[in-house]
Amino acid sequence: MSTFTPERLIGAVAALAALAGVIAGVLALTRPARRRPMIALVTGVFGIVVGGLVVVTADGGPGTGNGIVGGWAAVVLGLIATAMGGLTMSRPGRLTRR
Repeated sequence: MSTFTPERLIGAVAALAALAGVIAGVLALTRPARRRPMIALVTGVFGIVVGGLVVVTADGGPGTGNGIVGGWAAVVLGLIATAMGGLTMSRPGRLTRR
């Protein structure tokens, strides 16, 4: 039987933050606004850092309660969010509305 450990909670929070960054990145690419690319960048970097720390400090693999699955999900989603935010910020004229 699996329990919800603090490590799993940290991995899940990092993954959810990175997922929010991916959503902000998609919205920034489709509907230009000033804050969305920065939100994507910040939450993406947060997901990469916290998810990476969870992965590095995990003692075992999936199913051990160390949050390794959430950590890897946070790293992958964080990379995607950061790439989307950076791509949007590098486009000239994309941040003119709102």
